[in-house]
Amino acid sequence: MARPGFPFSTRFRVRYSEIDGQKIVFNSRYLEYADVGITEFWRWADLAALGPAWAEAEFNVVRAQVEYKRPFRFDDLVEVFVRVDRIGTSSMTVRVDLCHAETGELHAEVELVSVHVDLVERRATPLPDEVRAALLAIRA
Repeated sequence: MARPGFPFSTRFRVRYSEIDGQKIVFNSRYLEYADVGITEFWRWADLAALGPAWAEAEFNVVRAQVEYKRPFRFDDLVEVFVRVDRIGTSSMTVRVDLCHAETGELHAEVELVSVHVDLVERRATPLPDEVRAALLAIRA
C-alpha cells in the first residue's frame, strides 16, 4: 500500500511476545518498530555504497516522539512508512508512520531527531558532504 510523501515501506507481523496483558502491543515496541523500518530504509536507500562516509557516520537520537493513535494487536500486519523530513547542519529528522497493512489505518506517528556526532570529542559535528547529498536525494 502506498502512502503519499513516503518513498519507502516495509512490513512485518506483531508477535506474541510484543503484546501485554491487554493483548495490545507494548508502548515501547512502537519505537522498536520505527527502528526496524529505519534500518530497512537505509538498506533500501543503499547508503552503504557511500563507503566509509556512511559506515563511519555516528548518529545519536536526541529526541523521540511517538503519537499513539490506536493499538496494534497480536498478528496484525504492520506497514512501516519512512521518510527523511529535515536535514540540518549536523542533524536529521526522520518521520515514521506505523499503519495497519491491511486496512491502511494509521496507528502511530514517530518522529526521531538524530545528531551526527564525533565519538572522540562527544559533540555534534557537521554531516559529511557525501552523506548530506545522499540524504537530500532521498528526502521526501
